[in-house]
Amino acid sequence: MNTLFCFGMGFSARALARRLRGRGWRIIGTSRSPEGAEEIRHAGHEALVFDGSAALDPVALEGVTHVLVSAPPGPHGDPVLAGASAALERAAPGIRWVGYLSTTGVYGDRGGEWVEETSALAPVNDRSRWRAAAEAGWLDFGRRIGLPVQVFRLAGIYGPGRNQLVSMLDGSARRIVKAGQVFSRIHVDDIASVLEASFEHGNAGDIFNVCDDEPAPPQIVVAYAAGLLGMQPPPEEPFETAMLSPMARSFYGESKRVLNARMKRVLGYQLLYPTYREGLQALMAIEKVSS
Repeated sequence: MNTLFCFGMGFSARALARRLRGRGWRIIGTSRSPEGAEEIRHAGHEALVFDGSAALDPVALEGVTHVLVSAPPGPHGDPVLAGASAALERAAPGIRWVGYLSTTGVYGDRGGEWVEETSALAPVNDRSRWRAAAEAGWLDFGRRIGLPVQVFRLAGIYGPGRNQLVSMLDGSARRIVKAGQVFSRIHVDDIASVLEASFEHGNAGDIFNVCDDEPAPPQIVVAYAAGLLGMQPPPEEPFETAMLSPMARSFYGESKRVLNARMKRVLGYQLLYPTYREGLQALMAIEKVSS
């Protein structure tokens, strides 16, 4: 039986798990808390508590064929490399794929210019610096012990329950305008499909940007969501005077356009949602029903 072991069961990992479980895969996920592990079980998967502070029991990886790492690194490094390296090395002969979920934030701010996988990394905040270090750690670990590690740099993720339609409906949407600001995005279903395509078409050491075809200013996407809902978009707010949390303000500290040509060429993948328009249109039925 194909078995996917997910270190961390975040938004993207859950999407892949649902997809594969429907095809008869065994799914095992980790959480940092007993409550989180219970949520994973409630979704129909096996679960265990793991936060990297203690070594993972090698028995946990018996029979595992695929490993997804979505647990974020921190100031002390990657928790999975810290706590599961020995178990992964022991299980390596049976593991056919390892995916590490990173972020396009590792490219830093490019003033709206295009970046690709060979572009130099220039992270501008601690979170992205930790990601860049974790990427390097995983690729090196894979080379040393023979694990087929692939890295996926994800753009801004949206999907069911997490999109501009939801923020319009719950009244939290804002149109912050910063001159020249653009972001790349990706629907969570496209992430799951890209990961599955890489099982067969990707190779050890591969790095892929995972994003759609049309980087866009955030205020344009909010306005489009409002139009789909037949609502008035919120007023535009200049970035310079907008009241924002430090986290939200840091989000606007980077502007870049991300190329996805390698993802398409190597994996032979065609996007389900090439732009935010197709993605939001597909989400309309889900969000309007749930509202």
